[in-house]
Amino acid sequence: MFGYININQKIMTDEERNAYQAYYCGLCRRLKSNCGTKGQMLLDYDMTFLIVLLTGLYELPNESSEITCALHPTKKRTVWMNEATDYAADMNLILAYYKLIDDWKDEKAYTKKAFAKMLDKDYSRVMEKYPRQVKAVETYIRRTEEVEKNQETNLDAVAGLTGEMLGEVFCWREDEWRDELRTLGFYMGKFIYIMDAYEDYDADLSRNEYNPLTYAMKESEGDMDTLCRLLLTSMMSECAKSFERLPILLHADILRNVLYSGVWSKYEYLQIKKRKAEEKTKKKARK
Repeated sequence: MFGYININQKIMTDEERNAYQAYYCGLCRRLKSNCGTKGQMLLDYDMTFLIVLLTGLYELPNESSEITCALHPTKKRTVWMNEATDYAADMNLILAYYKLIDDWKDEKAYTKKAFAKMLDKDYSRVMEKYPRQVKAVETYIRRTEEVEKNQETNLDAVAGLTGEMLGEVFCWREDEWRDELRTLGFYMGKFIYIMDAYEDYDADLSRNEYNPLTYAMKESEGDMDTLCRLLLTSMMSECAKSFERLPILLHADILRNVLYSGVWSKYEYLQIKKRKAEEKTKKKARK
């Protein structure tokens, strides 16, 4: 749904990279077994992070297998699945379902509406199994529509909606780790919202569409890049603090890779893209 919770493969060991890929393949297989081929079309790396996080926290045993993937037929893939894989696949489904509905409302994309309709039965299954998490996503969608309609200017409040929703998704069980998982998810959600607003800022400005960063810039004396970097750094700092309070040893290095480096990959890409655009504009001006 989001696409911002990534790994930095350049600084990972082969063992870490293979482990993350095995969990990713496991999520893909579970989506297929739950929803058929259409389920695999919903796959993203965001929920892979959740699998690794919950596996490390609860020290879950993996069921391992070797498969031949249709997309990569020349080499067998290692697949790891456990209880967290099942949970993440269901969360992946409800988040993707509402993303399709949102795209339909925003773009009137009939293909998205038709795809969402195909997932109705699967959505009902997850709603019955995880009513708290589904209610959190439904509430998030409704409240987000309201703040956009009302042109809410409070960036922190708007970003907090994504945070509250993701906090409930990260909170798998109501046990001794629930508060810390909700906190980690909350700040991760705020980071994701701000990153998304930052990425869409120029396009939203040109189309005169709602973006809370527009109001934040009016109140700030700095530039957009500086403001967003400060906000994003603050959010990830809180995420990291929450993670370090959890007693995770298994896959801790992979999780730190994501939290301290991987989540910044999209921001760095946008910075490079922006610099290239500025250089191109300068070259045209010199002619």
